[in-house]
Amino acid sequence: MSRLSFKWVLVVLLGFASVASAQFHPFGHRFESNVRLYEAMDKTNPPPQNAILLVGDSQFYRWKTVAADLPGYTIINRGIDSLQTSDLIHFADRLVLPYHARLIFLHIGGNDIHNGKPPAQVLTDFKTLVAVIHAMQPDVPIVFSSLLPGPGRWPEADRRQAANRLIQDYIATQSGLSFINLWDPMLGPDGKPRPDLWVADRVHANHAGYRLRVQLMLPLLGAPDQPPPASPTAPVGKAEK
Repeated sequence: MSRLSFKWVLVVLLGFASVASAQFHPFGHRFESNVRLYEAMDKTNPPPQNAILLVGDSQFYRWKTVAADLPGYTIINRGIDSLQTSDLIHFADRLVLPYHARLIFLHIGGNDIHNGKPPAQVLTDFKTLVAVIHAMQPDVPIVFSSLLPGPGRWPEADRRQAANRLIQDYIATQSGLSFINLWDPMLGPDGKPRPDLWVADRVHANHAGYRLRVQLMLPLLGAPDQPPPASPTAPVGKAEK
């Protein structure tokens, strides 16, 4: 398919997503102000090309220690609280494509389930999101981070697991896509969410939860792209007389 055809695919997909996800808002979409804030940041401090892009919902937005947790890697974090997959499709041309990332990590879909979308719809929207990204950047690897078993959302566990399985099975048939299973490592021996991995709302991970995520991400990151920080140089003492 030609590049022009890819652009038409992108326009069509984004058009459908806009109709599906747009809600009444002074800016035309409830997350428009969030996206504009990121765009203003990018104008003030242009982000590097070929970085690792984290994009998705609050599980990334609230990861404030990401630079310290992943030293040596150039990271761009574009998470937004409460974002759903249809919202990310709508804003893909502004939240994903401009960065020309060398690797994209997605954490998205939990809010879809929480707002009543069935697992099959989460899969359909994931496929659309991948198509939008690959229409313009066909070679960029995309990693999907599984939905989490937060104790505050445990009544949704069956639907969350079903969405994870559908996406994992689909990814297994595709090249350039990877799946990170965060669900099982965040469960205890009793099959329930580990209580040590969550903040007070019992939905979002604490730092121990993010460190667990880092362990699972590292094999997919490749070599660090930044030199290690220089060791402090000991002061030179005066020569003995």
